Amino acid sequence: MNTPPKLRVEHLSVQYSDGTESLRDVSLDIPPNQITVLFGPAGGGKSTLLRMLNRLNDLVPDVRVSGKIYLDGEDITRPKLNVVALRRRVGIVFAQPVALPMTIRQNLTYGLELAGQRHAGRLAEAIERSLRQAALWDEVHDRLDEPAAALSGGQQQRLCLARVLALEPEVVLLDEPTSGLDPVSTAKVEASLQEIKQNYTIVIVPHSVQQAGRIADLAAFFLQGELVEAGPGRDLFVAPRDQRTEDYVTGRFG
Repeated sequence: MNTPPKLRVEHLSVQYSDGTESLRDVSLDIPPNQITVLFGPAGGGKSTLLRMLNRLNDLVPDVRVSGKIYLDGEDITRPKLNVVALRRRVGIVFAQPVALPMTIRQNLTYGLELAGQRHAGRLAEAIERSLRQAALWDEVHDRLDEPAAALSGGQQQRLCLARVLALEPEVVLLDEPTSGLDPVSTAKVEASLQEIKQNYTIVIVPHSVQQAGRIADLAAFFLQGELVEAGPGRDLFVAPRDQRTEDYVTGRFG
């Protein structure tokens, strides 16, 4: 029996006010508890799709959207959707880490306290769980009351991941989360993703084809707003069906 997708994108098109068509008739099923990689050259629409999955494009004026996106069968593109509730279920981590001007501890409890959690024991549990999931606990467990700004860039990026995980979303979106990190920090983030996919659905725009090939359970290749093809990562990077995908994967363009 096939497992239903966690997210289903149906005939999604996105056009900006200047006439730029960022996505064109994209349909994609995103399975639960896997790492889905959206890859391709710049300007392909990958980040636009990522932001559509938790309605961040609502913040951009004059965007024309057609098509549907479903989360567990619920249409999340409908106008009356509770977007705040959606973003608790679908969290996002950006390429540039933005640590809040607070302590490490406060960075992790801020969202929980906004959501009404005040129980000290539960907050402490969430801090340790999320830092462990982000492979950061061993490095900062005795520094929780220090400013988050004192962390290295790689540590701040993992703190931002932990901040999202503290809220226990169902889906984690990541937009080039390791683009500015050294190889050691990148490896730690990638290892964390492999661990946490047991509990979360992960959708990531990687910073390179090599990273896409390393981590993808499902890979989707985008080119100029079009979804060219999608399939299991182990197949798509070895034997792509479309010549354009093969040309990109083998470095002939991009």
